[in-house]
Amino acid sequence: MYRYDGYDSKMLEERVRQFQGQTQRYMDGKLSDAEYLPLRLQNGLYVQRLAPMLRIAIPYGMLSSTQLRKLAFISTHFDKGYGHFTTRQNIQFNWPAIEDVPELLAHLAEVEMHAIQTSGNCIRNTTTDQFAGVAIDEIEDSRAYCEIIRQWSTFHPEFAFLPRKFKIAVCGTLEDQAATQVHDIGIYLIKNDEGDVGFRILAGGGLGRTPVIGQEIFDFVSKKDLLSALESILRVYNREGRRDNKYKARIKILVREAGLEEFKSKVFAEWNILRGGSLTLSQQEIDRCKAYFKDPAYRELENTPVSLREALASDVLFANWYSNNVTAHKRSGYAAITISFKKTGYPPGDVSEEQLLLLAELADKYSFGEVRITHNQNVVLADVEQGELYSLYKTLQTGALEAANLNTLNDITCCPGGDYCALANAKSIPIAEAIQRKFDDRELLAELGEISLNISGCMNACGHHHVGNIGILGVDKKGEEFYQVSLGGSSRRDAALGKILGPSFAQEEIPEVIGKLLDVYCENRTTDERFVETVNRIGIEPFKTRVYTSKE
Repeated sequence: MYRYDGYDSKMLEERVRQFQGQTQRYMDGKLSDAEYLPLRLQNGLYVQRLAPMLRIAIPYGMLSSTQLRKLAFISTHFDKGYGHFTTRQNIQFNWPAIEDVPELLAHLAEVEMHAIQTSGNCIRNTTTDQFAGVAIDEIEDSRAYCEIIRQWSTFHPEFAFLPRKFKIAVCGTLEDQAATQVHDIGIYLIKNDEGDVGFRILAGGGLGRTPVIGQEIFDFVSKKDLLSALESILRVYNREGRRDNKYKARIKILVREAGLEEFKSKVFAEWNILRGGSLTLSQQEIDRCKAYFKDPAYRELENTPVSLREALASDVLFANWYSNNVTAHKRSGYAAITISFKKTGYPPGDVSEEQLLLLAELADKYSFGEVRITHNQNVVLADVEQGELYSLYKTLQTGALEAANLNTLNDITCCPGGDYCALANAKSIPIAEAIQRKFDDRELLAELGEISLNISGCMNACGHHHVGNIGILGVDKKGEEFYQVSLGGSSRRDAALGKILGPSFAQEEIPEVIGKLLDVYCENRTTDERFVETVNRIGIEPFKTRVYTSKE
């Protein structure tokens, strides 16, 4: 995985020292709240409903076992024994004291981690597919290009104070698992008719108050022109994006109000100036960043060894786990394993000190000392020998990690909601728990099949409710918490925004509503048809009729 070079280390050391001085001046009363606000946001520090929250960057979702152990240390020494994995592959700590954050950042710097540009109106942490580098359907490893974007965007003087926060995702696989189309800029690695690898670039995507699927700006950009294309889009946005209204400040609003063709013409006018200049990527530079992501020391192994075949034949529960949690690997004899630890009664995304330490042990024993964080708040061991899968499975059954619900209704994606966030209109975590408790039956979940259920506590959509097959949004009605339900969302290549069923529901009604939606699905689905496919085929009216007729 990527290791910081001397420039990164020096930059991080100076940033920590700088923030120590800024925080000390704030604690001494020499900086006002308003003066300290942009300084703390530049270092990932928010002030939430009950306490400060620090968001820590996890570039490309990759963590070493050393970093996992450091996060476990931070969770107990600076927080309350746990952190929270986000839908953008980062981790948040919800209880640090402001005066302790500089020391916390110094600990992170020891293991090449930071919180730079995880908040504020800047280019945020670039994200990608959790299987980058190991996926069998990969056109090319996306991580090197994410790293190029990271180096270009970190402390970029022109884009440090954009009209609003800005998010970029890169996808190098045929199956999109990075929610690429609902980012401010979404980048797909593609091949043109001549077989050359380049980029298809979308812009204007995003969720929040105005959910939008990104639209194509460039149908094909060569590798050398990637940064000039991105900077062209950012320049137009920085110059013309709304700054008078934060709710209309995202690039998606600019693209919509200007019109796609007008926006594109302005981007191409910038590109004509920038293209071929100092932003041009040389093959040497691309190769330098690719070298950060060399394959680990794989062994020569056969696919599906005898020991694996025997275990699959003798243990039906292991066979079920294998079919749900194991992803094919580009290298013979290896597999990528996804671990869900969203057990009923535990907030989705939360990870305890015990779990972080166990993940570190598993990473060292089974996957070259590395894990990946997914966009659904789960964890991947990307390089497990197939002959070790049964041993890994047995270890998971006795530890504090495994929940047998991956890709099912109870594998819920959920923001912290009103229990923590000052922006939330309603709580998310109790809704997730109530649904999990109602459907906490392994056979039932297996029968229902693949369903994504996403919950957000407000319109900022940190739980990505718009792109859940079932989406739940917390809303405020005269000081009371209610929940709006949508159906048919998807964050894959067939990206779609869910359609709202109708009037919102009280908190206690939600599990019953979900049950009725599932009844309609079971009554109408065809053989092997997933929930979202049934919704797309029959539309939302049958679901709406069942829910609201019975409610009356």
